[in-house]
Amino acid sequence: MNPLIQHIQKFISLSESEADVVLSYFEAQAFKKKQLLLEEGQIAYKQYFITKGIVRFYINNSKGVEQTMQFGIENWWITDYLSFQYQTPTYFHIQAVENIEVLSIDRKSFDALLERIPKLEKYFRLVIQKSFGASQVRIRYLFTMSAEERFRQMNEMFPEFVQRVPQYMIASYLDFSAEFMSKIRAGKV
Repeated sequence: MNPLIQHIQKFISLSESEADVVLSYFEAQAFKKKQLLLEEGQIAYKQYFITKGIVRFYINNSKGVEQTMQFGIENWWITDYLSFQYQTPTYFHIQAVENIEVLSIDRKSFDALLERIPKLEKYFRLVIQKSFGASQVRIRYLFTMSAEERFRQMNEMFPEFVQRVPQYMIASYLDFSAEFMSKIRAGKV
């Protein structure tokens, strides 16, 4: 079964014909490691369902340093939702961390799909709520845990993920330097 349909079926039921309709609205795309799916100043014309690989969502902070805000892995959605919704320029970048495969849908097709299969509104609401909740938990961790505790928590919850992503990106996501990350991993903190 297609991974997108499998993911949708975890939240709502689709008939075989509805699943075929859903897939007809999506385009399969592949991006090479380090390739940008979205760059600051562009409009997020598409949202992406990741079928293979990892992406990161980041900004360049006031010092010109990349600050990773989110990662996306298999069976996750990613875009700049405000840019996608309002078709305004983004402040963010989305980059492939490794070679990736995605299913993409543009704004016009997305709206048409929701018109055609209204129960998908529930699916997307539940996915966005889950994503927003994960962001809230991350912010809580940033405010209440030490750098070492944040790393240990991430390593315990997502050990395979920590091994797939470069250390400097994980350090950026956890809001500390790559040097500090090396000390943590070496047990010097």
